[in-house]
Amino acid sequence: MTRPKLDSTLAALADPDRRRAVELLGKRPHSAGELAGALGLAAPAMSRHLRALKEAGLAEETHPEFDARVRIYSLKEGAMADLKLWLTETEKMWAAQLTAFKAHAEKKRK
Repeated sequence: MTRPKLDSTLAALADPDRRRAVELLGKRPHSAGELAGALGLAAPAMSRHLRALKEAGLAEETHPEFDARVRIYSLKEGAMADLKLWLTETEKMWAAQLTAFKAHAEKKRK
Protein backbone atom coordinates (compact mmCIF):
# COMPACT_ATOMS: atom_id res chain seq x y z
CA MET A 1 0.00 0.00 0.00
CA THR A 2 1.43 3.36 -1.04
CA ARG A 3 1.09 6.22 1.41
CA PRO A 4 2.70 9.36 -0.03
CA LYS A 5 1.56 11.48 2.95
CA LEU A 6 3.22 9.06 5.35
CA ASP A 7 6.39 9.03 3.26
CA SER A 8 6.64 12.82 3.28
CA THR A 9 5.94 12.94 7.03
CA LEU A 10 8.68 10.40 7.76
CA ALA A 11 11.11 12.16 5.41
CA ALA A 12 10.48 15.48 7.16
CA LEU A 13 10.89 13.91 10.60
CA ALA A 14 14.10 12.13 9.62
CA ASP A 15 16.08 15.25 10.52
CA PRO A 16 16.73 15.72 14.26
CA ASP A 17 16.46 19.52 14.05
CA ARG A 18 13.05 19.24 12.41
CA ARG A 19 11.91 16.73 15.06
CA ARG A 20 12.99 19.16 17.78
CA ALA A 21 11.18 22.00 16.00
CA VAL A 22 8.03 19.84 15.94
CA GLU A 23 8.42 19.20 19.67
CA LEU A 24 8.68 22.94 20.32
CA LEU A 25 5.73 23.72 18.07
CA GLY A 26 3.73 21.07 19.91
CA LYS A 27 4.01 23.20 23.03
CA ARG A 28 2.98 26.48 21.41
CA PRO A 29 3.36 28.49 18.19
CA HIS A 30 6.75 30.13 17.63
CA SER A 31 8.31 32.62 15.27
CA ALA A 32 11.11 31.42 13.03
CA GLY A 33 13.57 33.46 15.09
CA GLU A 34 12.43 31.85 18.34
CA LEU A 35 12.82 28.38 16.83
CA ALA A 36 16.24 29.21 15.39
CA GLY A 37 17.41 30.52 18.76
CA ALA A 38 16.08 27.52 20.66
CA LEU A 39 17.72 25.09 18.23
CA GLY A 40 20.96 27.04 17.84
CA LEU A 41 20.50 27.34 14.08
CA ALA A 42 21.19 30.18 11.67
CA ALA A 43 18.12 31.84 10.14
CA PRO A 44 18.65 30.36 6.64
CA ALA A 45 18.93 26.82 8.06
CA MET A 46 15.79 27.30 10.14
CA SER A 47 13.98 28.63 7.08
CA ARG A 48 14.89 25.47 5.12
CA HIS A 49 13.64 23.26 7.97
CA LEU A 50 10.38 25.18 8.26
CA ARG A 51 9.87 24.97 4.50
CA ALA A 52 10.34 21.19 4.67
CA LEU A 53 7.84 20.92 7.53
CA LYS A 54 5.30 23.04 5.63
CA GLU A 55 5.77 21.06 2.40
CA ALA A 56 5.20 17.83 4.34
CA GLY A 57 1.98 19.30 5.72
CA LEU A 58 3.20 19.25 9.32
CA ALA A 59 3.44 22.98 10.00
CA GLU A 60 1.61 26.08 8.90
CA GLU A 61 2.37 29.77 9.15
CA THR A 62 0.24 32.76 10.00
CA HIS A 63 0.92 36.48 10.11
CA PRO A 64 -0.16 38.53 13.11
CA GLU A 65 -2.35 41.52 12.27
CA PHE A 66 0.14 43.96 13.80
CA ASP A 67 3.04 43.00 11.47
CA ALA A 68 2.66 41.08 8.21
CA ARG A 69 6.45 40.59 8.07
CA VAL A 70 6.37 38.32 11.14
CA ARG A 71 5.56 34.67 10.55
CA ILE A 72 4.25 32.51 13.35
CA TYR A 73 4.55 28.76 12.90
CA SER A 74 2.35 26.11 14.46
CA LEU A 75 1.65 22.43 13.98
CA LYS A 76 -1.07 21.69 11.48
CA GLU A 77 -4.14 20.05 13.03
CA GLY A 78 -4.27 16.33 12.22
CA ALA A 79 -0.95 16.40 10.41
CA MET A 80 0.29 13.23 12.09
CA ALA A 81 -2.89 11.18 11.56
CA ASP A 82 -1.37 9.00 8.83
CA LEU A 83 1.73 8.41 10.94
CA LYS A 84 -0.33 7.47 14.01
CA LEU A 85 -2.45 5.05 11.95
CA TRP A 86 0.63 3.44 10.43
CA LEU A 87 2.27 3.05 13.85
CA THR A 88 -0.89 1.46 15.27
CA GLU A 89 -1.14 -0.98 12.35
CA THR A 90 2.57 -1.81 12.56
CA GLU A 91 2.39 -2.38 16.31
CA LYS A 92 -0.56 -4.78 15.84
CA MET A 93 1.30 -6.66 13.11
CA TRP A 94 4.42 -7.08 15.25
CA ALA A 95 2.40 -8.12 18.29
CA ALA A 96 0.71 -10.82 16.20
CA GLN A 97 4.06 -11.94 14.76
CA LEU A 98 5.66 -12.18 18.19
CA THR A 99 2.67 -14.03 19.64
CA ALA A 100 2.86 -16.56 16.79
CA PHE A 101 6.62 -16.93 17.25
CA LYS A 102 6.21 -17.50 20.98
CA ALA A 103 3.54 -20.16 20.36
CA HIS A 104 5.79 -21.85 17.80
CA ALA A 105 8.82 -21.81 20.14
CA GLU A 106 6.78 -23.22 23.06
CA LYS A 107 5.33 -25.93 20.82
CA LYS A 108 8.86 -27.00 19.73
CA ARG A 109 9.93 -27.35 23.39
CA LYS A 110 7.24 -29.92 24.15
